[in-house]
Amino acid sequence: MPQILDPVPSNGSDPVLCCYVNATSQIQIARITDVPNWYFERVVFPGQRLIFEAIVTAHLEIHTGMMASAILSDTIPCSTLIVTEGDEDASFRQELRSILATPAES
Repeated sequence: MPQILDPVPSNGSDPVLCCYVNATSQIQIARITDVPNWYFERVVFPGQRLIFEAIVTAHLEIHTGMMASAILSDTIPCSTLIVTEGDEDASFRQELRSILATPAES
């Protein structure tokens, strides 16, 4: 069950549901650092799908893991990662909404 430790700040912009897939064979670090008063960072394993909420103007930084460091390999506008109603798997989207609405366990 996902745990939202630091929810998206409510600065007048509604959060959007986004999806990123690590299509590489390497571990990646996904970060959002361009939203004031908010920081998002997650490890994304090869083949893993990362579902998250962000504001539409944010950018997802993808850092590719190396032995003792990580290199910024891509910066993706969150507006291109939005999960929309017309997506192929509507049941998947519905399941995501219910998971995100469930309060995190203490």
